[in-house]
Amino acid sequence: AAAAAGEPEVIRDKAAMRAWSRRQRAEGKTVVLVPTMGFLHEGHLSLVSAAAAVPGPVAVVVSIYVNPSQFAPTEDLATYPSDLAGDLRKLASTGAVHAVFNPPDLYHRGSAVSGRSAEASSCLEAGGDGHETWIRVERLEKGLCGASRPVFFRGVATVVAKLFNVVEPDVAMFGKKDYQQWRLICRMVRDLDFAIEIVGSEIMREADGLAMSSRNVHLSPEEREKALSISRSLVNARTAVLNNSNSASKHIKDQIVQTLTEAGGRVDYVEIVEQESLVPVETIDRPVVICVATWIGKVRLIDNIEIYIQS
Repeated sequence: AAAAAGEPEVIRDKAAMRAWSRRQRAEGKTVVLVPTMGFLHEGHLSLVSAAAAVPGPVAVVVSIYVNPSQFAPTEDLATYPSDLAGDLRKLASTGAVHAVFNPPDLYHRGSAVSGRSAEASSCLEAGGDGHETWIRVERLEKGLCGASRPVFFRGVATVVAKLFNVVEPDVAMFGKKDYQQWRLICRMVRDLDFAIEIVGSEIMREADGLAMSSRNVHLSPEEREKALSISRSLVNARTAVLNNSNSASKHIKDQIVQTLTEAGGRVDYVEIVEQESLVPVETIDRPVVICVATWIGKVRLIDNIEIYIQS
């Protein structure tokens, strides 16, 4: 895979983005998309490295777009961190990114309608002639993060489908930190016949084990210390499972909840589920993933660990 020459081209218009990708493909390149919401960290840059390592000549596109439709009105859209200039510097320094797609807005906005119930609406709900087409991955979007964030995966699936239609990539990279999101996108691609290979990339961690996240900047030093209980509890759980065949899920989950609560976290969920179907298991006798979401102060953090057991 050839490195990009210097600064990536910044494209803001949808039609221009699609034309750019088609030109690359006409030149025999594989178009690889790394979708992000910006405020990039080493985790995102590891996705860029993985994109650059796709075999053959590649054209790497990083999209930077904070997707409003995956935030409910009560969530942190307004405070979601952004630093476009810093992001562009980081991407240029990799030497691997050919284009950055940074659209001003991907949605058609209608005239706003008031009186919506905050429960079911997203930051995008619009009246009249606004955006109204949504993709639901009906089973995989339930549970885990979908339980406390009812519009989240509808927004994710829809914006990713839009990005796929605009960028027309051959390959797209997703981080496994957002495990449910990765599995959901794989299922959408399978079910809707997108001709796109989805690659899941391993979680990048800070030296102390904390999973990298754009939201980590909101943690105070004391909160960051408490947040280390998340990865610690997951590693301990994996050790316990591997040392004790056919562990009961409930026992392992209780231990994780106890660790997180003692560290001062407010647990949203701890679930042990099959890796592809995300169906909860009672006995850990096949490959599973333990998924955790917990509030540390005002910051909601997620993490997970895959465990491979021969069934």
